[in-house]
Amino acid sequence: MEANKTLEDLRREKSAAAIANRMVYWLSRNWLLVFCLAWGLLIGLPWLAPVFMKFGWTGAAKVIYFLYAFECHQLPYRSYFLFGPKMTYSLAEIQAVWQPTNNPLILRQFLGNEQMGWKVAWCERTTWWYGSIWLTALAYRFIYKRLPALSLRAFLLSALPMALDGGTHFISDIMDFGNGFRDNNAWLATLTNHIFPSTFYAGDAFGSFNLWMRLISGVLLGFTVVLFLFPQLESAMNDVTQRIELKFQKAGLSL
Repeated sequence: MEANKTLEDLRREKSAAAIANRMVYWLSRNWLLVFCLAWGLLIGLPWLAPVFMKFGWTGAAKVIYFLYAFECHQLPYRSYFLFGPKMTYSLAEIQAVWQPTNNPLILRQFLGNEQMGWKVAWCERTTWWYGSIWLTALAYRFIYKRLPALSLRAFLLSALPMALDGGTHFISDIMDFGNGFRDNNAWLATLTNHIFPSTFYAGDAFGSFNLWMRLISGVLLGFTVVLFLFPQLESAMNDVTQRIELKFQKAGLSL
């Protein structure tokens, strides 16, 4: 009786192991699909927050704002808005309808209103960065064989623009929040001899230097993250696939 139990336990263990191996096998062959679905959900929820606010589902919206606040500063004058006359607003416009403060902890609490629209739960830089990862992942099968493998050095170089842009913004905010050298960009106006309109240098509106830098640095890093990491991930997944196929072949089992 005890021997029969042991044999039964072994059969169950083998069956459980086979199921686990089949699940890993499926994941190793469909990892890109799983990633695109999961990442699409991750980057889609911040855009649902203003939609929920618009329809009065404030509880669900505030849950999204709360969760994504751990990952992003959510400053309203560096975020996009939906359902309003404009997609971006200046710090002065936010202060006029919210509170006349330069405290980022207070400013980030502004979610929007019926007149201005509602804030996306991510800042502009994160939107472009994470969004470009998803778009590049969707196109990965079509581009990875047409492009050379990306080295670690090239990947680190691609991160420099975002590091410089984000780092200088951080220093500027510490020195003089709302009026720092990255808010007026007077240094850039001097370097370029004021050849661009004032709206290009100051603020964060569409067409401004700050917005362009967030867009370009975010897209560049998102693109290279995929080109650097995904070939390595695919190689690892192919190795897992081959090992499981060999294991099942030796055991005389089908996948």
